[in-house]
Amino acid sequence: MILRALRLTVRVSAVVQSPVLHSCRALHSSAALWAGHNKWSKVKDIKIPKDAARARMIVKYTMMIRIAVREGGPNPEFNVALAQLLEQCRNKNLPKATVEGAIKGAKSKPGVQYVYEATGPGGCTLLIEILTDNNTRSHQEIKRILMKHGGALCEGARRNFDRKGVVAASRDGISSERALELAIEAGAEDVLEIEDEEERPILQFICDIASMKSVRSALESLGVHTLSSGLEFVSKKKKKKNCPR
Repeated sequence: MILRALRLTVRVSAVVQSPVLHSCRALHSSAALWAGHNKWSKVKDIKIPKDAARARMIVKYTMMIRIAVREGGPNPEFNVALAQLLEQCRNKNLPKATVEGAIKGAKSKPGVQYVYEATGPGGCTLLIEILTDNNTRSHQEIKRILMKHGGALCEGARRNFDRKGVVAASRDGISSERALELAIEAGAEDVLEIEDEEERPILQFICDIASMKSVRSALESLGVHTLSSGLEFVSKKKKKKNCPR
């Protein structure tokens, strides 16, 4: 084995005209690179999906900030919707530069908000909220994405949703039974158990828009750690817990 290794090293050195010692180091370096490659192959299946989910979250909040600025101005002291969004961004550790860029972009290049009604895979109903400066282009892109996944634009989807106030809260070991009790005590209409964009379990307390502020205050007085509050379209149909995602 030693002789064969020496003969191989000599032949390689003769071709590249490099010292024998240098060739040995190159072979050792190659082994280290393979080890790094194997390590990346083990973590990429975890890292890439998480990075993609965070990127989608940043795009989502950027759009909502621009809508809030367009409707109520860039000062969070006078714009409740913007103040609530900025609070959510802090809780989710969104980059400060991204948030400031969204506010600045909304002032310099305001877009127009549209809501598209559609059906998706399996006949599910979708409401798609967008902010765009070119609705013709956005309309075609939405149609393309829907067709690719077996969906289509339609009319009447909005009647399956209600505009509601939603107070998000940390789960913090709260059981389903206790969550329901808290909803009743705080004056909420319902409570949902979901995961946020980063797969953290949270509770969503659904309430009437006019009572959203009082519901949040009541939850905090009951010891619940609230994360944010805002307006959302909430489906009128209950989601079954055993339904595939």
